[in-house]
Amino acid sequence: MAHEIKVPSAGESVTEADITTWFKQSGDYVEVDEELVELETDKASLPLTAEIAGILTISVSEGTVKVGQVIGTIAASSAKPAVKEASSITIEKPKASSDTTYAKGHPSPAAAKTLSENKVDPTTVSGTGRDGRITKEDAQNAIKSAPAVETQHLASLSLQSKRNKRHEKMSRMRRTIANRLVQAQHTAALLTTFNEIDMTEVMEIRKKYKDKFKEKYNVGLGFMSFFTKATSIALEAFPIINARVDGEDIIYHDYADIGVAVSTPKGLVVPVVRDAEQLSFSQIESTILAYALKGRSGQITPQDMEGGTFTITNGGVFGSMLSTPIVNQPQSAILGMHNIVDRPMAVNGEVKIRPIMYVALTYDHRIIDGSQAVSFLVKIKELIEDPTRLLIGI
Repeated sequence: MAHEIKVPSAGESVTEADITTWFKQSGDYVEVDEELVELETDKASLPLTAEIAGILTISVSEGTVKVGQVIGTIAASSAKPAVKEASSITIEKPKASSDTTYAKGHPSPAAAKTLSENKVDPTTVSGTGRDGRITKEDAQNAIKSAPAVETQHLASLSLQSKRNKRHEKMSRMRRTIANRLVQAQHTAALLTTFNEIDMTEVMEIRKKYKDKFKEKYNVGLGFMSFFTKATSIALEAFPIINARVDGEDIIYHDYADIGVAVSTPKGLVVPVVRDAEQLSFSQIESTILAYALKGRSGQITPQDMEGGTFTITNGGVFGSMLSTPIVNQPQSAILGMHNIVDRPMAVNGEVKIRPIMYVALTYDHRIIDGSQAVSFLVKIKELIEDPTRLLIGI
């Protein structure tokens, strides 16, 4: 009996997904745990792997599918089908190679798009990706190394096509992000307050202990652990910042599940550092690093992003000086970090150059008063400028 490949459940609010890529074709033999297809839900990419070995039959090749829907089957088989010889003529068989796979010479979606736009034949490109797959970098290198005549021809085409337009369908994740941002603007009374933080003390601590910290915990000592810890203490002091609106009620949380915005190739996602108030610096850094690595490889799951009572976003990694972040509903507030710039400051009556970060707190004015929001931000400023407070929780 054939094994059915069904669209799995990916959270209570997820009912459907889009098929983005089948990595195999109908009739292909697949091994156990071999990646078959990538689905995209409202929240994350979801790769499906083969649960048994056998012959694959694809019943739904593209489009939107429902949770629980069968999109293919695998006919169980413990051995690959034998290859039939074309004639009785003896042909020397090539040596078996682990490089001979379906992926060899096959471009990834991004690479295929790059090659197509630049009129480059994929068969002329060598793949350096997994199992010989052609990566986007391979495609870009092939374009750079094209013959001079071909390059001149491409340049001519580029000049002719500068006013061309192209349409590209939004991914399901991008559509969801867009809808939620608009919904946040329409349903909440959003207001932003700002402050500046002198990062001198934190930077001195990092400089002094980063090597020993890395040696002991095998993870870097970053700014996010300081801000996550400071935020958890500030949320305890101002619980309304950690609350949310539910109809005519306010729901408070006695824990700090802090979402950390992570940039991925498909958009911004917010995995959650759970019970941040109970975690050490090394545990916070390890959790954030794991999410960052999963985000880059498209492996963040809907479960990683469920819940969350507050969010921190760091536009500073992209060079942002100042911004007004949008609340990640149903939460009521979000903290925006920015880049650190040396600025002249008045210190004890003298002008000194200090590393300064501007921070922003966007909050839902329906339940959070301005005085509470400002006091919350001042609390974080005090904790970061005097990091010893983080150790004793004051």
